[in-house]
Amino acid sequence: MINRMNKFAGLLMGAAVLSLAACGNENSPPPGTAPVSTSQASSSAAEASRASQFAALFQDSVFLGDSITEGLSYHDVLEEANVLAGAGKTAEFAMEDIEELAKRKPKHVFIHLGSDDILWPTDNPQEYSLKHYAALIGAIKDKLPQANVTLLSVTPVTAEVEEKEPRYGNIEAYNQGLRELADKESVGFVDISGIVTGSPELYDADGIHFKAEFYPRMLELLADRVK
Repeated sequence: MINRMNKFAGLLMGAAVLSLAACGNENSPPPGTAPVSTSQASSSAAEASRASQFAALFQDSVFLGDSITEGLSYHDVLEEANVLAGAGKTAEFAMEDIEELAKRKPKHVFIHLGSDDILWPTDNPQEYSLKHYAALIGAIKDKLPQANVTLLSVTPVTAEVEEKEPRYGNIEAYNQGLRELADKESVGFVDISGIVTGSPELYDADGIHFKAEFYPRMLELLADRVK
């Protein structure tokens, strides 16, 4: 009889302990869920704040360009309305976007082309491209005479990529041609290549395109152009 009573008392005590444990874990995260640290929460909040600032700062801008430019909207750094770009775009093919660009009525147009142009299968890709680049600038001025136009330099590729594709070795010469074209056409020019100098971690796996972290740095460099 005493043994049975001791067993019953033990069961009651065990149930009480389990009940208290359940109450204590009522607000705990489910098993396998890692709690968000204060530093992670602060970082996320800072990124959201910066994205909001960029959206407001470049709300009257459109970035016209190729797949590298497209990363601005792909990585949600800017809205799609502020980016008019696509894979394989060259200065010649970008002429197809003039009507759409005009519909958006931007106050600032940033042109980031050339990475595909320098690979174009022609005797003199740079000369061929810059001729179409000049025509593109002229068409934008015609459709959007009040817009500020800024040319952005072609970003460098990694040494490994250049070794495999020697034509990328012409990027520096092409950028010099862009600088001279900007002077001739009285439009802006910004060399953005310094963003990746000494920061190989910004490159994507292909050594040509960039991770999301590249784009806020680019916009910070361009902020004065829209203020």
